[in-house]
Amino acid sequence: MTPLAVLVVDSPLGPISIGANEDAVWSVEFSDANRFESHLSRLDAERDRSPNPGSLTLASRMAGELERYFHRELQRFETPIRLAGTPFERAVWEELLRIPFGETLSYAALAHRVGDPKATRAVGRANGANPLAIVVPCHRVVETGGGLGGYGGGLDRKRFLLDLESGQEALNYDLQNLENDSSDRGGEPRPQSGLGL
Repeated sequence: MTPLAVLVVDSPLGPISIGANEDAVWSVEFSDANRFESHLSRLDAERDRSPNPGSLTLASRMAGELERYFHRELQRFETPIRLAGTPFERAVWEELLRIPFGETLSYAALAHRVGDPKATRAVGRANGANPLAIVVPCHRVVETGGGLGGYGGGLDRKRFLLDLESGQEALNYDLQNLENDSSDRGGEPRPQSGLGL
């Protein structure tokens, strides 16, 4: 297996882990969401097909782009990414990349765009499996009635990102206690990361 190099950077939303090799960034995850490690495990089969070793070059480039994004200086990420998932997940993620900065799309509209208007729940699951938080903007998908829906990084982070992109000041969020935000997990506490990074 070809390991990814992992870079952990600070952000207004807490630590973010970036996994990359010499070809692309494979994963961008909130470090406290206990998802980074599971995404790395899921990517094992895909990474076996890549002969290139992990490299901090693209991870560092992505870190710089994230910093510019949080300062509203970047609206579209340019560092090469690798979308590793099922064909349906990749189709959903490709559509997410088409949602413009500052705009939202409903889960139902996204299902329609991927050719299966009845696949709203499957679209939600694909969003939840997105290994490239912020970069592949699943935070831009909301409920048809305007509700936030879910977000793997927590609803406070989703509100922050949507407010940031709409030009609003993202001020009143309890970002210190995001790991305890269970509003998008059916009332269950969010598991803590075992990465120790």
